[in-house]
Amino acid sequence: MTLKTNRRQLLGGMAATVAAPALLTATRAYAQVPTIRIGHVSPRTGPLAGFAEADDFIIEGIQAAFSGGIENNGKSYNVEIISKDSQSNPNRAAEVAADLILGDEVDIIVAASTPDTVNPVSDQAEINEVPCITTDCPWQPYFFGRNGNPEAGFDFTYHFFWGLEDVIANFLDLWGGSGAAKSIAGLFPNDADGNAWGDPELGFPQPLADNGYALVDPGRYQPLNDDFSNYIAAFKEAGCEIVTGNMIPPDFATFWAQAAQQGFSPKVVTIGKALLFPSVVASLGDRGNGLTSEIWWSPDHPFSSSVNGDSAKALADGYTTATGRAWTQPIGFKHALFEVAGDVISRAADLDDPMAIVEAIKSTNMSSIVGDVNWANGPVPNVSKTPLVAGQWQKTGDALDLVITTNAQAPDIPVGGELQLLS
Repeated sequence: MTLKTNRRQLLGGMAATVAAPALLTATRAYAQVPTIRIGHVSPRTGPLAGFAEADDFIIEGIQAAFSGGIENNGKSYNVEIISKDSQSNPNRAAEVAADLILGDEVDIIVAASTPDTVNPVSDQAEINEVPCITTDCPWQPYFFGRNGNPEAGFDFTYHFFWGLEDVIANFLDLWGGSGAAKSIAGLFPNDADGNAWGDPELGFPQPLADNGYALVDPGRYQPLNDDFSNYIAAFKEAGCEIVTGNMIPPDFATFWAQAAQQGFSPKVVTIGKALLFPSVVASLGDRGNGLTSEIWWSPDHPFSSSVNGDSAKALADGYTTATGRAWTQPIGFKHALFEVAGDVISRAADLDDPMAIVEAIKSTNMSSIVGDVNWANGPVPNVSKTPLVAGQWQKTGDALDLVITTNAQAPDIPVGGELQLLS
């Protein structure tokens, strides 16, 4: 029994819509130019909205690139993208994913931006047997956060991004030549990302210990925390000169303001998630200068789009020209998400068969604007890794630029400057 039959059986119980699936089937079978529907879930509002800042720009560009249709087995298919807002809420992400699957009857669903989005969307896709592609989330919270089994994997859900081992290696490279003391303050929230980053086995603690660092981890804090005083006191007492962790922007802003008020002055601050976005760093004023972060993608990455041939720089410049805003890291991965979906649509043996679409995803081997995507390479089933570097927000004139300062883990991505200590 095919996926479309399953979904239509679910919908068949609703008398008001019982005829709609049959009409859609007839349209797909007899229309001269059939349509493939891609469902897209993203946190356009809420504390994770920075990840979705470029959504409209990316989707508009992709729709223009796909406007002539995608050819599959000698036949042209129109592509319709239906995008819905998760509101930065995992429950809402699951709701809109279910709506895209059961209501809009999308053929493929894609999602991005932290485990709070990709995990519930992927779970809905797996339950409802819909091909799913996700990104913008380290692979461990995606895979193990969904109780993935490395021996079996998932049937319908696939993910491309880097892993915690990559961000740990980059952070160690970043700190290694800094001269800062090896006493590290850890800030890990009680959410999927924070629990993964702080996990004793899979996260930061063991690699830091193996490299001679002492991690001060006072425990998980609740997201949208308004008081980090106890954490700051513990860090000061331990003489921490490096701060690391994974925080949403509002939490880092609160912590960093309170650190100044309470006289905590580390030499290096390297925070995942919160420091990705120019708007967030700019909002910190002079205290944004010198902060460090992982860098997934930048205008300096030596990759090009498989859809329109644009270089990373051309895509970033196009965003700035269109919006008047500085480039932001998720731009590349949002574009790549639709690159991969388009490649899959062009190669699937039968676009009416979800399993044929899954087989096309599984056999993907392509170069994208974020690097190669190839699920045959692991490290676990359903995961393909992309390269990662790290760097620092440095002031040039009146502007803050994110400068790559270490590329030991991806030497083909050029370095743009040297690390500067905060104090």
